[in-house]
Amino acid sequence: MNILVINSGSSSLKYQLFSMPEKTPVCSGLAERIGIEGSFIKHTVYNNGEKYIMEEAGFIADHGEALKQVLALLTQGDYAVVASRDDIAAVGHRVVHGGEHFSGPTTLTDEVKHQIKKLFSLAPLHNPVNYKCIEVAEQTFVNAKQIAVFDTAFHQTLPEQAYRYAIPESYYKEYGIRVYGFHGTSHKYVSEQSVNWLAQKNSKIISIHLGNGCSITAIKNGQSIDTSMGFGPLSGLMMGTRSGDIDPSVIFHLMEHSGYTLAQLSTLVNKQSGLLGVGGSSDMRDIRKMINEGHAEAALAIKLYAYRIKKFIGAYAAVLNGIDAIVFTAGVGENDSQMREAVCDELEYLGIELDPVRNVAYKGELKEINTSTAKVKILVIPTNEEYEIAHQCFGLLD
Repeated sequence: MNILVINSGSSSLKYQLFSMPEKTPVCSGLAERIGIEGSFIKHTVYNNGEKYIMEEAGFIADHGEALKQVLALLTQGDYAVVASRDDIAAVGHRVVHGGEHFSGPTTLTDEVKHQIKKLFSLAPLHNPVNYKCIEVAEQTFVNAKQIAVFDTAFHQTLPEQAYRYAIPESYYKEYGIRVYGFHGTSHKYVSEQSVNWLAQKNSKIISIHLGNGCSITAIKNGQSIDTSMGFGPLSGLMMGTRSGDIDPSVIFHLMEHSGYTLAQLSTLVNKQSGLLGVGGSSDMRDIRKMINEGHAEAALAIKLYAYRIKKFIGAYAAVLNGIDAIVFTAGVGENDSQMREAVCDELEYLGIELDPVRNVAYKGELKEINTSTAKVKILVIPTNEEYEIAHQCFGLLD
């Protein structure tokens, strides 16, 4: 069964085609700089262990045009992977915000799309473009079942004491002000991989997703019970350009005494802070280079970044009443051994003991990097959000 997974951003569109239940994709691709000068699409076909890569440059006006190019790449040329669009059984869409309405994969109907539109204000950068791709995919793959997988769905198991804010109840009931959590598809995938590795269904896991966006989740017996991102994806850990947790008084102070507007403040905490604001770049690789060149600000950024993660590990150890495993995943979590070391340093009291040799030797597959005598497993697991979306869609159709 061919399932096409679409993961759209404001100016990008990632996709993978799976022949389920196979885990290795048939092909994958990325359209970048949609609607911006310098647009391009990169398409990779996987065949018998070989990779065939095609790149096409040229202005891509919108996500509709991007999907038309994807369809052509899937069905035409020497590396076509399907005979026609009708060979696609389902299209799985990553939708960032599902509010309280959706706790699992959902077949898209007019009512479901209406609910997604109602949530535009909660995810203004993501849900509108997710919705646009749904509309275009319905027109492009007319016989395929369209399915939404929501980033917030995994966190619908949060208990009330974790998802409610300490403000009057009317704000929750009238405006939906509560913790929703994000990166749920990634946290769900790596936590399930962890449970299989541990071979124990009853488990206490802390999943640490470190990319340009960062979040950490406490997972008990397969269910999310607390998570660092809240009403929006700004709170919690320090990120590439987002501040993470910040005292709201800072916002009030800048508005009252320095004349900042809401738009300026939103730009400050969402796009000018985090690694970029403290260290000078949103890319961890650049930060590492700057440290080697003697930049004190970059070194401070690393300390802040690791310190925030350590604080959440301690908090979630308390929430879980113990830990069986911590998991590092996503771009920084999987590729930065120095960050993993900094996070795990001086956590022996929790049973977290990193093996420095295993840590540095890690290369791209699920591995333990803890010492052989450690009470807590330290796992590095490559996240695979696209496969998780395909897997959830396949389960809905099966």
